[in-house]
Amino acid sequence: MKNPTYRAIYRLTTRIREGMDEARRRPDRGDISTTTVIIWVAAVTGAVLIAGTIAVVISKYNGKLSGL
Repeated sequence: MKNPTYRAIYRLTTRIREGMDEARRRPDRGDISTTTVIIWVAAVTGAVLIAGTIAVVISKYNGKLSGL
């Protein structure tokens, strides 16, 4: 009976080998374009700026808004 460590190493190396074979067959698999990264960074930055602006406005006018 093989020990569990041997089996785990065998499965890991088999999985890595299969992944490398797949990458050789399809070299464009999983590539992310620079444009996609720029769009995501811009979207996240915009969302953070909007949330920050809302937080600043709410904190500035918090006392005045409580009487409404």
